[in-house]
Amino acid sequence: MSRAEPRGEAAELRGQSGKANSLREVVRETVKLWRRHHLTYDQTKHVVEDVRRELGLAAPRERRRTVDRLDREEIERLIEAAYRRASRYGLMVKTLFYTGTRVSEFVNLRVEDLHLALDPPQVYIAHAKGGSDGYVPILPALAQELRTHLAGRRTGYLFESNRHERYTARAIQLIVKDTARRASIEKTVTPHRLRASVATILLDAGMPLDQVQKFLRHKRIATTQIYAQTSARGMGESYVRALEGRR
Repeated sequence: MSRAEPRGEAAELRGQSGKANSLREVVRETVKLWRRHHLTYDQTKHVVEDVRRELGLAAPRERRRTVDRLDREEIERLIEAAYRRASRYGLMVKTLFYTGTRVSEFVNLRVEDLHLALDPPQVYIAHAKGGSDGYVPILPALAQELRTHLAGRRTGYLFESNRHERYTARAIQLIVKDTARRASIEKTVTPHRLRASVATILLDAGMPLDQVQKFLRHKRIATTQIYAQTSARGMGESYVRALEGRR
């Protein structure tokens, strides 16, 4: 009796593994061939182009290289819905957006990381991905809300649960998702989408790319350029709406 064909997730993972192994084999053989012929960088580029031409390969007409985001109106609706649910949730969602933090960084923010007396006020982002710790500015109005929220507290996590423990990343994700539902936002809203949104809004407003890179604490500016492409797309849409009289 033959074995049953793998199904579901296991089959999918097995298929992905097979493709990955096949590609690794192609890479190994290509390395051997190019090394044997002592190809330079420019020569390898020429070979790749010729191989694509011989095989009739062409780039997809639309390659998704931008990151979806929420516009200003959607962000306002999201924050308002969070405040309606609870003032604490409103401040959490607002802080998550305005600091551009990753969710793993947000849940680890501590009171000691706030530097609210500076001009402008700043927050030190620790426990950052890839060791990209650093300071980010925040609006004075948000700084004042955070002072009120802390009510004189000088230590501990910036946002704590009823048990005085830090929130989990999963808890923040669920809060954001539920708030988006309450705000009637049809897009899938995640903490990462909020990070993408503040980046593209800053770029739309004219903030230089290198400053947005520093704000997001990206190691490579190429990563930030993904958000710049999203911003350029938004500019194109606004241009068409303006000249064609559409709203």
